[in-house]
Amino acid sequence: MADPRTKLRDLALGFPETHEAFPWDERVVKVRGKVFVFLGRRDGTDEPMITVKLVESHGHALSVEGARPTGYGLGKSGWVTVPVGEVPLAELRDWVEESYRIVAPKRLVATLDGGR
Repeated sequence: MADPRTKLRDLALGFPETHEAFPWDERVVKVRGKVFVFLGRRDGTDEPMITVKLVESHGHALSVEGARPTGYGLGKSGWVTVPVGEVPLAELRDWVEESYRIVAPKRLVATLDGGR
């Protein structure tokens, strides 16, 4: 089975003004220089994980087995690290989009909703 992070990466790069970067030897997607999704692995393992900033879905994401508030103080700001193996792809896509909507400037978010 293909790694779902590949599809999530493609989705993330389809949002306005996004680009891929590799800080700290980790794949991320940024909007206007700000990270909105980390596409990594659990430390010391091959288990695929994503890290996203959530508000609406924060509690639900944390209810996933193995999910945790993101380290380095990011968890206090709503960032959640979630293993992708058992979460439906549609739900992961929703979380990536929610993270984009939180991090991106309002003008860019408006383009997702048909505004300019």
